Amino acid sequence: MTRLATLLVSLWLAAVGATSWSSALASNPVVAPRQPRPAGYWFKGNAHTHSSRSDGDSTPEQVAQWYRDHDYDFLVLSDHGKLSPAGALNASYGADHQFLVIQGEEVTDDFQGRPVHVNALGVSESVEPQHGTSVFDTLQRDVDAIRRAGGMPLIDHPNYLSPIGADTLRRVERGGLVEVFNQHPGTNSRGSAGVPGMEEVWDRILTSGRVMYGLADDDAHAFKASSDPMAARPGRGWVFVHAERLTAPSVLGALERGDFYASTGVELTDYQVTGTDITIDIRDQPARTYRVQFIGQNGRLLREVTSSCASYTFSRDDVYVRVRIEDSTGAFAWTQPVFRNKPPTS
Repeated sequence: MTRLATLLVSLWLAAVGATSWSSALASNPVVAPRQPRPAGYWFKGNAHTHSSRSDGDSTPEQVAQWYRDHDYDFLVLSDHGKLSPAGALNASYGADHQFLVIQGEEVTDDFQGRPVHVNALGVSESVEPQHGTSVFDTLQRDVDAIRRAGGMPLIDHPNYLSPIGADTLRRVERGGLVEVFNQHPGTNSRGSAGVPGMEEVWDRILTSGRVMYGLADDDAHAFKASSDPMAARPGRGWVFVHAERLTAPSVLGALERGDFYASTGVELTDYQVTGTDITIDIRDQPARTYRVQFIGQNGRLLREVTSSCASYTFSRDDVYVRVRIEDSTGAFAWTQPVFRNKPPTS
């Protein structure tokens, strides 16, 4: 929170006196002004989070304000089975057109007790779980229902409890987005004994010829102070979307075409793809070092550079190339795959 916002909150809380933070915030949000974003800006956003309307610990208003105060540009509030109140939240928190809440929900399905969860981004109406005859059939039915409702499907935490593997995910038609890294402590994104991590799963999908773009999300539930080590806290995973303007169609369009990168703390200042090469520049942060890996078919390491600037020249054997960046604090960033001869999308 900026100093100006902190001062405004302090003065306002003194004025409301005994009124509780949650009820006062809901009726009188304190929204500090922000600098306008230029056209073609890299907008920071989170596509998966929860409020007290399902299993989060804070109201939608508190959740929206947390992300706005922490310099996010957009948010998809994705409560289980509950369509987000995006219109009301935008009226309060997006009044200066510098913060956007995109309507969404988490379609929460299962097959014989195996969780099948798909976020519905930008839907026009609530989507009921469709159920199916297998994990794949359930997943495909939910994806199709989200598309019919005018939304974009994001397949959530495939490694959660009973993993949905690459063989199932690569068969999904019109899916397009998958969580490569979900920061909820229980979603097993890094994998475990006998269960491959989501990056390995992603490379298997891409190697099979499917284009599926990878997101990082925090899947936040816990905004209040807690000593619980399993609390799913905000601010641990996000995307930077390269969109022309901060509107739902522009942001969702960028996600659909893969014009974004995922991050848990690494930020780029430039990312360029030409017919011959990929070039990236990382925003340097004090006392940090960087390892940049260019990764290709079957997860093969094509080139590694220890620098905040790196490039890779395509070879004729490359099927796809993506970039994975790790800094010395353990933060990551992942760019989307660049296919030399782009296959049909999923």
